[in-house]
Amino acid sequence: MIKYLSFFGLTLFLTAQSLLAQQFNKPHAHQVKAGETIESIAKRYFVAPSKIYALNPDAKSGLTPNTILVIPKSQSVNSSLVAKTPVLNTVQKDTIIKELQGFKAHKTKRKETLYSLSKKYGVTPEDIKKYNTFLYNNTLRKNDKLQIPVFKNVKPGVVKPTVVTDVNLNEQTPVTEVLNETGRTYTVLPKEGKWRVAYKFGITVNELETLNPNMGEVLQPGQQINVPNVEDDKTQVIDDTYSYYTVLPKEGFYRLKVKLGVEQEMLETLNPTLKESGLKEGMVLKVPFNAALNRLNTTELQVTNLENRILSTETKHIAVMLPFRLNRVDFDTITATKYSLDKDPYLQASLDFHSGVLLAVDALKQKGVSLIVDVYDTKNEVTKVNEIIKNNDFSTVDAVIGPLVSKNFQQAAQDLSALKVPIISPIGNHVKMHNHVFQSKPSDELMKKTIVNFVKKDSLTENIFIIADAKHTATANALKGDFKNAKIVYSRKNKKGKDDNYVMVDDIKDVLKPGKNIVFLETKNAGFASNATSILNSLIQKENKEEELEEISIVLVTTNKNKAFESDEISNEHLSNLSFHFATASRAYNEDNTHSFVKKYTETYHVTPNKRAVLGYDLTMDTVLRLATSSTFYDAVNEAPLTEYVEHKFAYKKNPVMGYYNDTVYLVKYNDLNIVEVKP
Repeated sequence: MIKYLSFFGLTLFLTAQSLLAQQFNKPHAHQVKAGETIESIAKRYFVAPSKIYALNPDAKSGLTPNTILVIPKSQSVNSSLVAKTPVLNTVQKDTIIKELQGFKAHKTKRKETLYSLSKKYGVTPEDIKKYNTFLYNNTLRKNDKLQIPVFKNVKPGVVKPTVVTDVNLNEQTPVTEVLNETGRTYTVLPKEGKWRVAYKFGITVNELETLNPNMGEVLQPGQQINVPNVEDDKTQVIDDTYSYYTVLPKEGFYRLKVKLGVEQEMLETLNPTLKESGLKEGMVLKVPFNAALNRLNTTELQVTNLENRILSTETKHIAVMLPFRLNRVDFDTITATKYSLDKDPYLQASLDFHSGVLLAVDALKQKGVSLIVDVYDTKNEVTKVNEIIKNNDFSTVDAVIGPLVSKNFQQAAQDLSALKVPIISPIGNHVKMHNHVFQSKPSDELMKKTIVNFVKKDSLTENIFIIADAKHTATANALKGDFKNAKIVYSRKNKKGKDDNYVMVDDIKDVLKPGKNIVFLETKNAGFASNATSILNSLIQKENKEEELEEISIVLVTTNKNKAFESDEISNEHLSNLSFHFATASRAYNEDNTHSFVKKYTETYHVTPNKRAVLGYDLTMDTVLRLATSSTFYDAVNEAPLTEYVEHKFAYKKNPVMGYYNDTVYLVKYNDLNIVEVKP
């Protein structure tokens, strides 16, 4: 009989483990009950309290009933528990088992004792101490906040649920207690975005993303996602006669009153759960209709000239981190120094960027902005970045620009996360995002989407086709998905089946049609780009009625404008004839109508500024002007949705998961050997 019970218990335990693995192998939501603590919730879900705090930083200030917490996936529900877990025991018929159901909150009054409280709530003094551990070393005092356990008596003779010992926490929690806490699946409705779903279920967009790590950037109608277990009749309804606002870091009711003109009482009336939960970063609030807020959701943004809106007289403090690596420079002679400059690309890039920063600082001071600028040499070392932040007071810094190198930037972002200091990345897209990270360079996906949408809007196009090499097969197929009737012309191959990086005239003639043709050229090979553009240019044909020739016009586009298109092998005249269109993060300034920065730079350094210098100037101007015209850099995201400078424009939007990204690019084309902006 004993053997049978042990086998049965093990089977039940493994079944429970399997269910647990299904329930908690991904993040999910938990609605806080009265009296619960992070520690008790951590036990319930087999996670460490620190893991819950990491996803719910506001929980450090205390828990409020009905608050939604994002619970990380369990790391301790696995087969390693089997050997360390009591299996199953039968219970004597005369034994009454108390099963924990939850907690009641109690604030102690004068003359109350553990004994009186135990009588009042039907528990033992030891039960109260167990869940309020400070009472083991302290006496009960007036206004102590207690969580009083609520038990359910299990009838005699029943089998006690399996008790699982969490290896990491060394605590015990009934499996049945865990399995009762689940979320549910929700089907996305047409035109329903992430913030609408988050608002409907009373969580932040970040929490929704955490619950659904693979949900994608845009929700699709019919998509199945995880949401908190809120009944349909208790979900919040979107009312389009109101506006909706996402709370920024460190925002309180006073700041919202200044920004939105709405009193705390009104906010709590429109958002009934606000009284209990308090303001939380990323939460979506229902507010009286505000046209300016609604306009933030449109693509038609107007450029804000921040230079005309400088209000703050307070000194702003920024830090700039660059990999100068001055420790490697040989300063013994001019020749040695010049050699150091020429051979170190990091130093050259830093000097270029810094030269733009210096002119921006000078221009800002002339406009009356009081500014402190700290410049740090990261030496292109992660340990140096950590040392800089550790040994300097960044609590007074309003924003950080850089570092330039991805690994160093990620270290800086991580080290500054606790302070929530805005940190602006000047580099590419491969940056791990945090809530305080601002990615200034638009994504490659946005570049692609911009050019694809441009082609889709062209109603005069008679024909669309794609020229690509083998390395861009995936891109060509994706474009084929966007343009169903488009044909693909691939590079010719050699006898070994590898790309020879060329096409023949007849390959393109076969897919050309009279009228307007738009051609996608997808390659990173300069030779292939030169070959294709040369043939396309030769096939442009004007109408000739006498010879009965129909017009053939060709517009060249690409989803990825790279160095292949800037090669000396390619004729700019051909690109102009083909009206080459592409999306770009920066436009070239017009030398015929030179910007004051370009003039000043040329006078100061006796050379025209390169792209790195212009980026240093534009990024510094934007960062400081946003600080000088708004209370915080975060506020400036809403108050100045779109800004523009010499070669760059910035329209930061909150990433549903973490951080902010630049959601604007330029659409440009070659025209008469110049690159000009194409207005939508």
